[in-house]
Amino acid sequence: MQFNNQWSKIFLFILIACFAIGMSPVATAADTIKIGALNDMTGATSDVGKDYALGIAEAIHYVNDTGGINGKKIKLYQFDYGYRIPEALTKYSLFKRMKCVAILGWGTGDTEALAPTVAKDKIPYVSASYSGHLCDTTKTPYNLFFAPDYSTQVRGLMTVWFEKKWKQNKDFGKRKPRIAACYMFASPFSSSSIKAYKDQAKVLGFDVGPDQDVSLFAIDTKSQILALKEFKPDVVLHTNTVMSVAATLRDSYALKLGADNIIKCWGFDENLPKLAGKAADGALGCSPWAFFGLDVPLMKEVTKYAKKYNPGIPPEKRTIHTVQAWASALGLAEALKRADKAGDLTGEGILKKGFETFKDYEIGLGIAPVTYTATDHRPQSEAKVYEWTGDKFVLFGSADMKKRWPEKWEKEWLGW
Repeated sequence: MQFNNQWSKIFLFILIACFAIGMSPVATAADTIKIGALNDMTGATSDVGKDYALGIAEAIHYVNDTGGINGKKIKLYQFDYGYRIPEALTKYSLFKRMKCVAILGWGTGDTEALAPTVAKDKIPYVSASYSGHLCDTTKTPYNLFFAPDYSTQVRGLMTVWFEKKWKQNKDFGKRKPRIAACYMFASPFSSSSIKAYKDQAKVLGFDVGPDQDVSLFAIDTKSQILALKEFKPDVVLHTNTVMSVAATLRDSYALKLGADNIIKCWGFDENLPKLAGKAADGALGCSPWAFFGLDVPLMKEVTKYAKKYNPGIPPEKRTIHTVQAWASALGLAEALKRADKAGDLTGEGILKKGFETFKDYEIGLGIAPVTYTATDHRPQSEAKVYEWTGDKFVLFGSADMKKRWPEKWEKEWLGW
């Protein structure tokens, strides 16, 4: 995937400048806390990764400008790894040699591949992968994130659609609703919530159609849509990133599939209606954070720092993924502050005296309160579902999986 000139300049800026974030000419090693960041600016998920990378750097500037970590500055080491797992492993080794106390990670494949090493090294790893596999502390104790996990998102999307769309359908009570999924089979990210999707279909009583293999790079999905037309789905679940989701919606619209669309967070952003046009009308997506520029706590700071550090990118080009990045960075910063106040900035201290002390912690940015325990790293149980109405995103509904199915939440769904 090629950069345009604007993104090339931004990418070079990040590579050169991120090493200096938080460093004053008189700063000493004792005054700084080293953090690593892995981002995808050139690989398979760069359609959403570039904006997230900018948000990470801007949020760290904000943290440092507002007192840092109890007076200590964060020094950020930020790299593009092109969504390549071997490159992620190499960069992780570099972060370890640099003595980074925590890492802001990215993709599902690399995060899951690194999880055993992260646990052994006791380095907190805050990813942009919300895979449910990362929430079981008996297997991945040092993995954390700030969103409902992908499985909770998918269960929530299906539940909201069932209760607010299907129950209004003329066929409700006469037959089961039909659902199918479009995703990249070989992608750990895209496929991470498929087991939960099929389980929730049983819980709600759906007929499940044939999965369709849609690449993250897809620009033509007509063969997949034609295959779905034989099944006649009432709703289609999309778990890819926005570029391929938009292509799938366009072809569904052109070929008159006639199904509703429900979309995991990375495929549902401000670029979807720009790429899909009318085909995006009525699409439902899980959006745990506020969209860029909405009036929620801390959004003024998000937009201010975007303008300050990347003035060449107009506000209408920024997306919810900047807001996601701020949630990750600010959540990590809060854990660091708590651990530092307790006098323990070791990896175990950051985990036990930082993250695992969060109890209904409010970050802002429109996200639900965050709670971690020593046995459960699912930070949230509520899935917020928005609808694109043709000119704006509107909150359509929400479903709290823990409240709806408390026994399943407690005894069955952890680690999916």
